[in-house]
Amino acid sequence: MKEEKITKKIKELKDSINGPVRLMEVCGTHTVAIFRHGIRDILPKDIILLSGPGCPVCVTPIKDVDMAIALSRLDNVILATFGDMMRVPGSKHSFYDAQAEGAVIRIVYSPMDALKIAQENRDKKIVFFATGFETTSPSIAGTLFEAERSGADNFYIYSAHKTVPPALKALLDSDDVRVDGLILPGHVSTIIGSRPYKFIVSDYRVPSVITGFDAGDILEGIMMLLDQLASNNPALEIQYKRAVKEEGNQKALSMMYEYFEPCDANWRGIGVIPQSGLKLKDTYSR
Repeated sequence: MKEEKITKKIKELKDSINGPVRLMEVCGTHTVAIFRHGIRDILPKDIILLSGPGCPVCVTPIKDVDMAIALSRLDNVILATFGDMMRVPGSKHSFYDAQAEGAVIRIVYSPMDALKIAQENRDKKIVFFATGFETTSPSIAGTLFEAERSGADNFYIYSAHKTVPPALKALLDSDDVRVDGLILPGHVSTIIGSRPYKFIVSDYRVPSVITGFDAGDILEGIMMLLDQLASNNPALEIQYKRAVKEEGNQKALSMMYEYFEPCDANWRGIGVIPQSGLKLKDTYSR
């Protein structure tokens, strides 16, 4: 019943807004959830949902895939990676292709699994292909802490991390991207909170809502965006209050920025976005 009421309210709000409304879901998980729940089918036809750049697998550039494959082919090297990276194409090969040709590549479910491989194979160099947004970066920083504590000096990472707010700024600065509102990522925001997104409203006056992943969450987030548009009062709101705080997860952020610092990063299909990546601090270059 709640979802039916929200859907009815969405229609009422849309009727009060002239012309089509273009909303972008930034997060790839939102894109999947919107498809799975059939959200597009129950929205008014002139509410257009656009998919943003929020899939770390999709935005990992060819150069990083090629570099990781080259590392995997070195003597005494084992490359560890999340399974969803295995089919991502490089310039000539994917990780699956390289593995079939003899490269030693292992799928792991967490960075700690990669560290365990290093601890069990002291005669090998284990390179973890560290991809993801702010959601995974703290856990990788924690793994580096544990690697140091346990003396696993054969454990390395190749950092291909990306951060969301700089990518949103680049999109909003682009003449090719026109959106009326942003459905902001829930998982990333559990780590960084809402504060890093304030520029979206202050500088661009684009309505924004941090949204959860259930059908009701997404519909409510869309309703909140339409309410902002109908009242011409852009704001930054948190729909996903059960998981996201304004200040984020300070412990996770502290761990992340102990080991990593911002750097320019190349996004597949977009190009280089200033200060949108995370690299290991020189202190930990070893």
